[in-house]
Amino acid sequence: KREIEFHVLAWHQAFTESDLSIERERIRKQIGKGADMLIPALAPDLSEGRAEQVAKRHGEIFKGTFLDRVKPFPCAFALIETLHRGGRQVVLASSADQAEVDHYSELLGIEMILHATTSADDVKRSKPARDIFAAALQKTVSKRPREALAIGDTPYDVIAAAKCDIRTIALRSGGFSDAELREPKPIAIYNDVCDLLSGLPDSPLAKGK
Repeated sequence: KREIEFHVLAWHQAFTESDLSIERERIRKQIGKGADMLIPALAPDLSEGRAEQVAKRHGEIFKGTFLDRVKPFPCAFALIETLHRGGRQVVLASSADQAEVDHYSELLGIEMILHATTSADDVKRSKPARDIFAAALQKTVSKRPREALAIGDTPYDVIAAAKCDIRTIALRSGGFSDAELREPKPIAIYNDVCDLLSGLPDSPLAKGK
C-alpha cells in the first residue's frame, strides 16, 4: 500500500499546485489508472493543456520525492521466480511509463526472468482501457487470452484484463475493499503476494486450473 500512498500524495500536490482542491480519498480510489484516465475522473472540466501540466507535475513529484522510497512487496520476487521456473511467461504490465517500469524491474531483480514488459509508453490509453493488457498479450508466445492470467490489486486491472478476455487474480494489497474488487468479477482474491505464493499449488495459476 505504501506505493499507492506515495502516488496519492504526489497527485494531491500536483492538483493543489494547479489550484484544484481534490480530497486524497477521492484520489486514492482512482489509483491504478494512468493519468489519461485518472485526471478526467477527478477533474472532468480541466482543459487538455492543464491536464497535461498536472500529469507532468505528478510525474516530477513522484519520481523526485517518492520513487526511491518504494519498496517491493514481500514475496514478489519469489512468486515471479517460481512462475518462471514453472514455465510461465511473466509479463509486467503497468500504466506507469517505461522508465518507471524499468525501475521496478531492477528493484525486484527480475529483469532476467521477465518475458516482457508493457507500459503507458506502448499504448494510447491506460487502464481500465484494454490497451495495456492487449499489448502484453501480443508479447506472449501463444497470444491466446484463455491461456493467460493477470494478477492485479485494483478493480481497474480486473476490468482492463476482462476486456481482453483475460481472467484476473485480485489482491487486497491495493487498499480496495472486497466489494470493489469483486464487482468486475476476478476469478479469485488473495490477501497479498505472499498469500498467493503460499497457496500457489491450489490457485488458478497451478497448471490445469
